[in-house]
Amino acid sequence: MTLTVQDIKQVQEILQKNHLDYQLELKDGKIILMGPSDIQSSEIGSRLIWLLMNWVAPRNLGRVLDSSGGFILSNSELKAPDVSFISAARLKQSPRYFAQMMPDLMVEIKSQSDRVPPLEEKIQLFLSLGTQVGILIDPDEETVTVYRSTEEPIVLTNADTLTIPELFPGWELAIAQIWPPQF
Repeated sequence: MTLTVQDIKQVQEILQKNHLDYQLELKDGKIILMGPSDIQSSEIGSRLIWLLMNWVAPRNLGRVLDSSGGFILSNSELKAPDVSFISAARLKQSPRYFAQMMPDLMVEIKSQSDRVPPLEEKIQLFLSLGTQVGILIDPDEETVTVYRSTEEPIVLTNADTLTIPELFPGWELAIAQIWPPQF
């Protein structure tokens, strides 16, 4: 049985009624259940959203979304990056449904249970369907890998600075700022 995005919506309603907290994706007509993330990965996502929003919001550049923002891909799959951005020029108002477009930026954050190859595969899928920049954040290695469809991936470490001039002209982020602080 091949499932559709409409089936996902029905399953989400059942999960919500039963107070179950799972994110859902649709791949090859099958529902993929994704449980909550580990705390460190969640904090990295929150920090990145906060740092991006501090640049994006005052300039009205677009929308920064968390891991709950789902995208219906042209291959009928439903995917939700950990962090994503859609420019204001492309999305004037947020729909009360999944986005039926590709984000300009998508970010995957490796959680404790993730393996890197499936995350890279997801990033490459988004790039092949029109996303401009994909980023893989690996807390275990303390690396940030930037993917663009026209270039080889660039691996950044704590001594480096992340820039995405095609989407955020003038924005710079020291990689060391991404990691949760120790108190």
